Amino acid sequence: MVVERTHSWLNRSRRLLVRWEKKAENYLAFIQLACAQLIFFKITVYG
Repeated sequence: MVVERTHSWLNRSRRLLVRWEKKAENYLAFIQLACAQLIFFKITVYG
């Protein structure tokens, strides 16, 4: 259940939903950025 929820949160980023980057490094960087945004949002909302 936790994994499905995390995937749905990451799918909010349209750039990750459809992979437009040709290089794997760029795609990985955007995944890490989306995860950092999720963590930052959860910290600011829930303390």
